[in-house]
Amino acid sequence: MTGSTLAVAVVQTGSTLFDTPDTLARTITWIREAAADGTRLIVLPEALLGGYPKGLDFGVRVGSRSPAGRVEYQRYWDAAIDVPGPETRALSTLAAELGVMVVAGAIERHRRTLYCVALFFTPDGAAPQIHRKLMPTAAERFIWGNGDGSTMPVLDLDGAGVGAAICWENYMPLFRTAMYDKGVDLWCAPTVDDREVWLSTMRHIAVEGRCFVLSACQYLERGALPDDVHPIQGDDTGTVLISGGSVIVSPLGDVLAGPLRDAEGVLHARLDLGLLAQGRMDLDVTGHYARPDVFRLSVDERSCVAVEHDGREAKR
Repeated sequence: MTGSTLAVAVVQTGSTLFDTPDTLARTITWIREAAADGTRLIVLPEALLGGYPKGLDFGVRVGSRSPAGRVEYQRYWDAAIDVPGPETRALSTLAAELGVMVVAGAIERHRRTLYCVALFFTPDGAAPQIHRKLMPTAAERFIWGNGDGSTMPVLDLDGAGVGAAICWENYMPLFRTAMYDKGVDLWCAPTVDDREVWLSTMRHIAVEGRCFVLSACQYLERGALPDDVHPIQGDDTGTVLISGGSVIVSPLGDVLAGPLRDAEGVLHARLDLGLLAQGRMDLDVTGHYARPDVFRLSVDERSCVAVEHDGREAKR
């Protein structure tokens, strides 16, 4: 990859909660805009298709659930997408038309459970590969299931490895180690974490993994919620629920674009892939800077299912 460059883009936008067709239409518009100037990789935020229900509690209290909350959850279930499904087919077709790889956050409806996922749409138009969030954070745990080690892909794009960590997966050191060892060069971080400290996390991962980091955060205003939905967010009565903070960082921790705050938009950067080797001269945390005689990590990449039928996963 010496001397080669790669044009990339990060899209900061938000969902129209409970209205996936509208969100998909706007997503397609943003991808087309981001694909200008020979862009090869486009990263979009966490839970974009299907929505991130910021401030909703679905009627859950310790030891009880409310009927109204169950109805609200049904609306969320109905807004999720099937993989594959019409939404993923539309994005696969678009990726092939534009000749780009797209990494997009979504809420996947699989069997009887919802998962927060990152979907990889490749330039060949194939069905998307999927990464399911391993550990939903805090109250996310009562609406999303856990992913497993079978959905941790690293894909090739023009000789560079592309992988994803969703939101607070970026705080899981063992997950990061496993992904570094799988050869991630372009670390995609779909998120809804709009805190100032997020930038520090993205710069740390870039330096630790000696990889480019592309973080796409949602920008979400209260006006994107249906009139009958009233999120709970402390004493905050402002119009913005998620303020963004998307960013692109180099393998040595330099901010190449962003952070973008308080608006929708697109960040562009042309990555010098030679910086990958330059950064790894003095740090490769799963290679010459590792101590396998002291520390070892075992990764189980098998699919974990509750029920097997004659050795096969049940189809429903």
